[in-house]
Amino acid sequence: MRDHGQTRPVGAITRGTTGRNRLRRSDRWLTHHDLVTARLRAATDPLVVDLGYGASPVTTLELAARLRRVRPDVRVVGLEIDPARVVPGRDGVEFARGGFELAGLRPILVRAFNVLRQYPETAVPEAWSTVLAGLAPGGLLLDGTCDEVGRRCAWVLLDRSGPLSLTLAWDPFTVERPSDLAERLPKVLIHRNIPGERVHALLAAADRAWAHAAPLAPYGPRVRWRAAADLLRQRGFPVHDPRRRLRDNVLSVPWATVAPG
Repeated sequence: MRDHGQTRPVGAITRGTTGRNRLRRSDRWLTHHDLVTARLRAATDPLVVDLGYGASPVTTLELAARLRRVRPDVRVVGLEIDPARVVPGRDGVEFARGGFELAGLRPILVRAFNVLRQYPETAVPEAWSTVLAGLAPGGLLLDGTCDEVGRRCAWVLLDRSGPLSLTLAWDPFTVERPSDLAERLPKVLIHRNIPGERVHALLAAADRAWAHAAPLAPYGPRVRWRAAADLLRQRGFPVHDPRRRLRDNVLSVPWATVAPG
């Protein structure tokens, strides 16, 4: 274990629940997202921080293995504010104590999953600001939330200018409708799923499109969702159209589409 802590860790100790493969959907998205992969490949120092990895480092190790397919020399450091959770490094990954201040590191990418969910909504702007200030030039932050087994996930991608996009990703075979993801919205949006807010309008429209695509259900939920996403685009929602077929159902939109009113 290397001591990166030049400053006092910023944040609070949270529950730390985790599990093997829990963050596979966001990892798959990261390794295929054009902006993320471009920034990682172009970085002089390909340093990635997994912030708040929890009681076990398993998802940090999985992140490192997956990012090495994008850039083999990627450096991954897992940070935990709870000193009892800091473990010896292994498999080319380091672990250290740190919080939103990133222990003085300057990463090109920070993943913070299921961290801010345990904070009040009012704490989000300052936490974002602290992390973003510590990024390397061109750096990105992924602030996300998922359920206990990673079947329902949501995350915001940010750079120093602020939020860029919201992405929802779910298991096609265990989620009945897009709005089931509402309970896993990131903290900045979790209380905004109410009439009059943009994220509520998006989820309601996604449910309507999903229902409209019901005749395609015999072909499987992935085919049905592709049709529903096409319908959303036709109705004016700027849903990202992936260039490859996805194993997950994914709904990704620019931040302006869901930004709190």
